[in-house]
Amino acid sequence: MLRFDRPSFVCLMAAVLGAALSLSACAKPPAPATPVVWERSPAFDDAFWKVWGDGQAELSGYELVTPRYGSLRTGTAVAIFVTETFSNKQRVKADPGRHPKKDEFPVMKLNLVQDFSTGIYDYNLLTSSFIALTSVNMRPPGAPTKVSFSAQEWCGHAYTQLLFDIAYARYTGHSYFDGEADSSSAIPIPNDALAEDALLLWARGFSSPTLAPGDSVSVQVSGALRAARLQHQRIEVRPARVSRSAAPEAISVPAGTFPCDVMQVRIEGGRTWTVWVEVAAPHRIVQWTCSDGEQARLLGSTRRKYWDEHDGGDEAYLKELGLTPRGPRMP
Repeated sequence: MLRFDRPSFVCLMAAVLGAALSLSACAKPPAPATPVVWERSPAFDDAFWKVWGDGQAELSGYELVTPRYGSLRTGTAVAIFVTETFSNKQRVKADPGRHPKKDEFPVMKLNLVQDFSTGIYDYNLLTSSFIALTSVNMRPPGAPTKVSFSAQEWCGHAYTQLLFDIAYARYTGHSYFDGEADSSSAIPIPNDALAEDALLLWARGFSSPTLAPGDSVSVQVSGALRAARLQHQRIEVRPARVSRSAAPEAISVPAGTFPCDVMQVRIEGGRTWTVWVEVAAPHRIVQWTCSDGEQARLLGSTRRKYWDEHDGGDEAYLKELGLTPRGPRMP
């Protein structure tokens, strides 16, 4: 993984813009002259915004099984899907009136919260994935623009992020653990690549390529930040095959029985994801499994302005997600 200090970061940015390199440590990524356009791109049209422009978030609760320390652990997961206006310069949610319009673009955000115990202590993980709903930084609509990951457990915590620019991504990591600490690097990532952290967004049709029933296509996928932290893996771009089932199948989970399309991603040298997506709108994620043993099954789902529901008593809304409030002595 290429590491750089501030001067060499400036050099890298100059390379992306086509300037000559003055430091051999800066590898010039192959910046395309025109934006990538997928033949099978998602449609972020009026019908999309009628659902996702209502100022609410979709919240779904899941029973979770996930591997850690060589064993499968049980816990819960919450998936939060919501649209936001993003600042391209800062790669954060843009507050109204604080940024020029040319700096703003719409995104779909997925916050995936995973909580599980390992013996006496628990893990609290949050992966945030943002896909652009318009072409930005030479990447097509539906391409990742940012992913971030944080882990809190009783030994310490860590935070990592990838910011996707033209033909590469800026990686930053901060960790409590020895040998990790603070790091930065530039990772070549093709403009049409998917991100493993955003595969649930792809499965719902929010990210290219969209697939017809029975169809499949080869893509490239950047590695997951969770795997990089918990399994000490390098973040690499790997070839993958994405496919959609030829016909829906009914699947039963605690939330009920749903006809689902089955979406699969086989990452070469990595995990295989299988995702069951509700056929009916709004095409919620009903279940997913991974080849490492992870499984999540839908408990319940709702649409709410959850950021306003932080007062005493609002925890009662967790029942709509199939979850129960934490007990008074929970950590």
